[in-house]
Amino acid sequence: METLQDLIEQGEHVSQDFKFRIDDQRKIARTLCAFANTSGGRLLIGVKDNRKIAGCNPEEEFHMLEGAASIFCQPELKITSKIWQEDFRLVLEVSVAKSENGPHKARDDDGKWKPYIRIKDKTTAVNKILEWVWIEQKRKTARPEHFGEDELQLLKSIGQFQPVTLSKLYRESTLPLRRVDRLLVLFICWNLVDMIFENDGIYYRLREE
Repeated sequence: METLQDLIEQGEHVSQDFKFRIDDQRKIARTLCAFANTSGGRLLIGVKDNRKIAGCNPEEEFHMLEGAASIFCQPELKITSKIWQEDFRLVLEVSVAKSENGPHKARDDDGKWKPYIRIKDKTTAVNKILEWVWIEQKRKTARPEHFGEDELQLLKSIGQFQPVTLSKLYRESTLPLRRVDRLLVLFICWNLVDMIFENDGIYYRLREE
């Protein structure tokens, strides 16, 4: 059975984040949405970035998080909680499950609703390609038996420069930008191309058979 120290020793990662306390419901809503849109996750409130336990007031922190999940997440999220005690300090664990009702969105610094995901230990706004992939996956567009010249050209460019950024594909391809976007989305949905999430950006490469 995992202890609080076991969780803390894992550090921050794609499914775990430390917070000393919650000061901004809008910002923490982005992390909640990112967990729900990725693979689920948990917040440990009362733990500093250096893994030191500072403790918190669980009732106050849960009130802030509950408001963030219901008011500043679209669609709203359900959270579960658990209280840990270490010596005389209390730590609040708040968990969010991976959602089937997404993508969930939170407001950015300009007040616009945007979906977020977790990339390693960071909460990041989704780029347009992934957002369109989510939409396309619901449509379930069938893969054609044969590809045309546009499709073959873009697949060749991805293979030549992989792992490649979207901006690099724009520069290397002679296709219109919107056509590159559309084909890239379809290739991902057809399991021909993988999206690779790194802290410095998102890359694309041909899927290995």
